[in-house]
Amino acid sequence: MKTKQNSGCGCLKIPLSVIIAILGGSYWWLIYQGNLQKIVQLFPAVRMPDSVAVLLPKGSRALQATPTATPIAIPSPQVATGNCIDKGCTNTQPQPTAAVKSVKVTPPTATTSATPAAPPAAPQTAWEKKAIRGIYLSRYQVTNNADEQTIRKRVRYYKSQGINTIIHGVWGNGCTMYNSEVMQQILGAKSCPNQFQDKWLDWTIDEAHKQGMQVHAYFEKGIKIDKNSPIFDRAIAKKWIVPGVDRTYAKVEHYVLDVEVPEVANLFKKMLAEFVTKYPQIDAVQWDDYLGYHAELPGKVDRTASLTKFVSEMISDMKAANPRVKFDLCHHNPYWAKRYFAADWEKWKVDRVFIQNYNDKNFQEELNYAVNYAGVAILDSQLPRFKELVDNPKIKSILIFPLDGKPEETAARVQKTNLANAVSTTTVPKVVVK
Repeated sequence: MKTKQNSGCGCLKIPLSVIIAILGGSYWWLIYQGNLQKIVQLFPAVRMPDSVAVLLPKGSRALQATPTATPIAIPSPQVATGNCIDKGCTNTQPQPTAAVKSVKVTPPTATTSATPAAPPAAPQTAWEKKAIRGIYLSRYQVTNNADEQTIRKRVRYYKSQGINTIIHGVWGNGCTMYNSEVMQQILGAKSCPNQFQDKWLDWTIDEAHKQGMQVHAYFEKGIKIDKNSPIFDRAIAKKWIVPGVDRTYAKVEHYVLDVEVPEVANLFKKMLAEFVTKYPQIDAVQWDDYLGYHAELPGKVDRTASLTKFVSEMISDMKAANPRVKFDLCHHNPYWAKRYFAADWEKWKVDRVFIQNYNDKNFQEELNYAVNYAGVAILDSQLPRFKELVDNPKIKSILIFPLDGKPEETAARVQKTNLANAVSTTTVPKVVVK
């Protein structure tokens, strides 16, 4: 009887030690020699279980996850899709063309809300386009016995009314409104009788500059005085007065100081140089038509040359003391000034000239001159002409003198007139219905 043979491969007859050796060698060949990755690449459609990745040694470079983000390629529309499984195929994913840029993936960051855009500024009115929008504050209309807070508040008020230049009285009727050592030495008094505080002009200039405004010192009445002047008796006694009475303006009889007298000339030249040194931040000084002689003074003496010499020297001394300060003049047109006031101001080398246009009878004639100079000066009673002046682009600046003695009310009227003019000149586009 034959013995029954077992079917199968006979693997059970292989010794266990041999099987363990084979398995160990396979593990070494696949993992440590990096052959497992080669085998996987032959079967791209087969996903390797996560458990295999876990079993990989920490030192193995194969199939380790990269902790950093990689660029995302945006493929071109012409790139074919699908997997490549041919033996000669090495790319298993669609490749971007050279023209495609990589997009770097960055983590989201906290964003702050954008600041709302500021609303567009309102267009400037014709008045606001003028270089100088000035108002005169006569020496008796200003800070008289006011404290610092009041003065600064007044400056801001004029700013709110569209004024950008305060023309502030500092001299008149033969004396200063501030304490002057020059006046003390020559005339025996520090200033005109007044209650102005020592720092009144400093506060005005400082606040004006903070508001983007300017302050011009107004030497009101120039070289003329009347009987109420504190120096009238002294001037008569010392023969400082030109013979005759100046009746340029019928309401007041004026007497003209003779600048050919050395003591008189020195008073003005030293006084002006002292002022721009005492107040170095002042933007300009302004003299008016009272810097002149009336043609009807007795004797028919031509004082044109002597006046030109005096003013030229006074300006030169002022510039030497403070070259940054401008010397302005508000006078009649050059023909009238020379013909009736011996003021040939075109030879004075002043910085700016404003044509004084206080007379309605020859208003247009003076205006024809004003377009060639820095601007024009008018009275508050002439505000009905405001629109005509403002709408004229050739009139560069407008100065307003409150003859009624109420500068704050005048400023309010100017602003009201300006706003009304701005509304009247605003054009509404026509709607064409087809």
